[in-house]
Amino acid sequence: MDIYGVLKEYFGYEEFRKGQEKLIRGTLEGKDVLGVMPTGGGKSLCYQLPAILMNGITMVISPLISLMKDQVDSLTEIGIAGTFINSTLTQEEFASRVREIRENRYKIVYIAPERLNTYVFENLMKEIDISMVAIDEAHCISQWGHDFRPSYLEIPKFIDSLNNRPVVSAYTATATKEVVEEIENLIGLRNPLISIIGFDRPNLFYQVIKPSKKIDYLLDYLENNYTKESGIIYCATRQTVESLTKRLREKGIDATAYHGGMYDEVRRKNQENFIFNRTRIMVATNAFGMGIDKPDVRFVIHYNMPKNMEAYYQEAGRAGRDGEPSDCILLYSPQDIVKQKFLIQNSTYSPERGRLLYTNLQYLIDYCNTNECLRNSILNYFGEEIEDEKCNNCGNCLSESEMVDITIEAQKILSCIYRARERFGATVIAQTLRGSKSKRILDLGLDKLSTYGIMTEYTEATIKEMIMVLVSMDYIHMTADEYPVLKLVKKSGLVLRGEVKVYHKKDLIETKQLNERKANIKRTVDSDYIEKNYDRELFEELRELRYEIAQRNSMAPFIIFHDSCLKEMATYFPKNKEEFLKIKGVGAKKFNSYGEQFIEIIQNYTKAKGIDNSKIERKIIEVPRKTQDTNKETYDYYLEGLSLEEIAKERELTVGTILKHLEKCHNNGQIVDWSRFIDSDKEEKILSVIKEIRAGRLRPIKEALPEDISYEDIRIVIIKNR
Repeated sequence: MDIYGVLKEYFGYEEFRKGQEKLIRGTLEGKDVLGVMPTGGGKSLCYQLPAILMNGITMVISPLISLMKDQVDSLTEIGIAGTFINSTLTQEEFASRVREIRENRYKIVYIAPERLNTYVFENLMKEIDISMVAIDEAHCISQWGHDFRPSYLEIPKFIDSLNNRPVVSAYTATATKEVVEEIENLIGLRNPLISIIGFDRPNLFYQVIKPSKKIDYLLDYLENNYTKESGIIYCATRQTVESLTKRLREKGIDATAYHGGMYDEVRRKNQENFIFNRTRIMVATNAFGMGIDKPDVRFVIHYNMPKNMEAYYQEAGRAGRDGEPSDCILLYSPQDIVKQKFLIQNSTYSPERGRLLYTNLQYLIDYCNTNECLRNSILNYFGEEIEDEKCNNCGNCLSESEMVDITIEAQKILSCIYRARERFGATVIAQTLRGSKSKRILDLGLDKLSTYGIMTEYTEATIKEMIMVLVSMDYIHMTADEYPVLKLVKKSGLVLRGEVKVYHKKDLIETKQLNERKANIKRTVDSDYIEKNYDRELFEELRELRYEIAQRNSMAPFIIFHDSCLKEMATYFPKNKEEFLKIKGVGAKKFNSYGEQFIEIIQNYTKAKGIDNSKIERKIIEVPRKTQDTNKETYDYYLEGLSLEEIAKERELTVGTILKHLEKCHNNGQIVDWSRFIDSDKEEKILSVIKEIRAGRLRPIKEALPEDISYEDIRIVIIKNR
């Protein structure tokens, strides 16, 4: 059977997603492969499909103990024999699994990395034929990634210990270019076929909110969005998880908690309740992370800011794995930045690691404060080329906002901190600037300061927000004490002397208006047609049947069929095997297991409603393609001799976007004379700094260079000398 036959027979799809076929063919040709694919992009299929066609056993190394059972259940449902070995097994279960593996009863075996170099497992590996070692969440091997696992360093030792080295494949959804290089080197991949297909998740709506009270915003959101569908709320601490869960329950909202301090049994039960749709909302720390394969999570809200962009992308990526529209909302508070900096300051990391953590945190801070497209900000972090200035599917692109100059206000705040001798926190400073007549302010004599009452036009909350913005920008240092105190730093003088401007983002659009604009977003044409035309009542009946089957077999409902499958059934009303197998995600094994039951529900429904499903034809939809080659248009202007700035003006784009267009042309073999855009003195300085600090990101390079050298100059030099 060829790979397309296996794809349809077992997985129920007619065609591969972007990047899958290249990786699968590479594996079957005996090449090592490294795939970087977005969450929900179909990484598991890239090693599961070749495993079916290979002669021996595929070992899948994964840190996701909570996900292994779901993966094995999914394999069983499509007719592939699989099992797992991890710490959840009893001694008897472990011994039984080892015996069955030795007897070649399984095609795919999932194993936790901690088990690789145990005595029993090492001996087992010498007795069986291993055709492939697949490494999931491969970024965990990199100490510079956001989720380093020391146990992953055992993987190359394990591979080297095998009698015959098998094909090795590594997959991840979150890795910068530097981490990709580390994965390749540390695992010891041999001349791997590398496929980085992009990080974009078009169905996800990104938004940063700066609410005066997070709980009020959250309650309003939960009342007006996805009121019957699943969501995750991430918090920074266990205490916040507990208190927020309690608050939501008091408001009658169906929520449960998950964090590392809970008993294993309680945590496991809460996770199962969420995955099995018995509980609608999960409130959790980042302990509830990669191992969640639930496809129908409609929103992920970060109640507190995570530690960096990689962590945010990984956690936000729990939303919309089924490709349906979903929200990723970050509730921003500068106070969260103070907490994250406190954690870094009090860590045992090396100075180099600490600097990297600060740099990565700063990128997320910039993301929270940018006025540009949020999706592009994420893609830029991972080194992806930006096609369009706006995605028109994020809070910034759909809202009307502006950057407000608060330099004068910042000078007043810094001056007040100085005159108060740097002895107080944000509340006291804000009350002093407001001209408060509280007993404490008067007793401290702060009413005698020249800065007393010079910001009466602002509320205390607004002044504190400005203070925290200055903290986030490192113009103020907030001590990491039980009662934090505001201190001036060297950079404070730049603001006080007027040498730099301070800007603060101000949102101008109401949430209701934003929701109306989101409702008009045009997504993929075929899913948009189904979303508008599926029969809601039939869909609910199909969901009910799916739930009954899931309960009976102790498995998550989505393992049987995704919601998208049920919606397609409720659109086209399949009445026989041939039509049922046209539903995306339905293979032969699933039809044999469940097809007749679902067809019976559909037939009874159409009969009761008087629907003649013999006249319903599957709609063939042509997806429109771009009619204009945007890179070619830029290159034509380049050939006319225009400067970058002139091309940007003609095309109404930024210089950065024009550079990316020309880089694509350069990579496609078209000649670009980069020397036209950079003088030799600047180039020499940039190359010297790159060689000296060996930074992977542009910011540290920029900060080490003179002010007259721009980010665009650095990019040009990097492209020219690559």
